Amino acid sequence: MELYTPVLVLGLLAAGFAVFSVIMSAVVGPKRYNRAKVDSYECGIEPTPQPVGGGRFPVKYYITAMMFIVFDIEIIFLYPWAVNFDQMAFFGLAEMVIFIATVFVAYAYVWRRGGLDWD
Repeated sequence: MELYTPVLVLGLLAAGFAVFSVIMSAVVGPKRYNRAKVDSYECGIEPTPQPVGGGRFPVKYYITAMMFIVFDIEIIFLYPWAVNFDQMAFFGLAEMVIFIATVFVAYAYVWRRGGLDWD
């Protein structure tokens, strides 16, 4: 347990600083609200009117975001594998082939469903 003590202390210190900063900004900060501060900002121009519910985004937007996350996670897992490739030998290669195959199946599914087509 003593090995994790510095990590726990650092985590508590970071969480304490975050909570302290949020509380102090609410207590000390100015309380002058006006329409311009509360309104959404769109590059210095007047915001376009939105429906009451906030409007709808196309499903392709979410599919693109999910594909980005999937491939981002894949890259995160490929870096340590590439660094320790010699030490893992065949086991590491087999595990990475299985991992990349599952990601490829998801990619093929989205491709077949037309998620990558921009009309």
